[in-house]
Amino acid sequence: MILIAGGIADKVTELVCARLDACGYRYRLFDLGRYPDGYGLTMRWADGARGGAFTGPDWRLESEAISGAYVRFLGPEGRVLDPALPEAQARELQLEADTALMFALDDLPCAVVNRMGGGMSNNSKPHQLLLIARAGLRVPPTLVTNDPAAVAAFRAEHGALIYKSASGIRSIVRQLDDGHAARLGLLRHGPAQFQAFIPGCNVRVHTVGEQLFATRVRSEATDYRYAGREGAAIEMEPAELPDDVAAACRRVARDLGLLHAGIDLKETPDGAWYCFEVNPCPGFLFYERHTGQPISLALAELLRAGAAAPCGERGAMAPARPALTASAPA
Repeated sequence: MILIAGGIADKVTELVCARLDACGYRYRLFDLGRYPDGYGLTMRWADGARGGAFTGPDWRLESEAISGAYVRFLGPEGRVLDPALPEAQARELQLEADTALMFALDDLPCAVVNRMGGGMSNNSKPHQLLLIARAGLRVPPTLVTNDPAAVAAFRAEHGALIYKSASGIRSIVRQLDDGHAARLGLLRHGPAQFQAFIPGCNVRVHTVGEQLFATRVRSEATDYRYAGREGAAIEMEPAELPDDVAAACRRVARDLGLLHAGIDLKETPDGAWYCFEVNPCPGFLFYERHTGQPISLALAELLRAGAAAPCGERGAMAPARPALTASAPA
């Protein structure tokens, strides 16, 4: 049985469920929009052994019966808080419930897409860039600073720059122009990440296990995800990667412990390839709809296969755990 932990109002989760339905693969939806009220879990560890179950309104799924799990946590807007509690207390209880769920999912003895540890590098994009480079992908010259003079020197060295958040919080990528440069004094209140602008064509690569689905994106927009806001057009088509780039994409996903990842690349006019970041929970629906690439089918097959993740992706599975229990209300 496959476990889907997400919200049915989330379009990507909906697509995964629809694909499993179309394939006839059995699954249970652990609706995070109604968790922990209506959905719950109990996991126990003792003497190196584990046990427990996930429960819904009318079902119970033992952890040992789960062949694979797909996880897509919701933002605050997708959660239903207890109206009987003050908001701060309700959010604290929600955080505790999510922590218990993360811990339980991390230790399932099957493929989990994705364990929380695999996505932690995305919380610090500069740190993730070091891991990307270690895997063999070229990364753009990067500066993280709250010093306006350092930005001016970096701009003088590299010319056109883009800037974005240094954290995992989603931000719109923009080019630094003279209007922005006049506001660099605000950096003293908090650092930002700057990179040399890399010309060329964007390529988004989705990994599913060892499979790759590459999409070439043509747009005049700096951040093609928001091309409509700039009045820019967008064209997308399946793409082929050079063998060395494909191998590096598989390697970085494995190194980060991600069974499913969205890797942002750019191919320059002279054929060089750069990587900007790796998304540990990609919204692949946008790309599948535009290109017809069977990303959701590959995910369904991976989840059904029931293969345990490699040791590097499993968390602390080998050492015996002390007796403990993680639980949330059923």
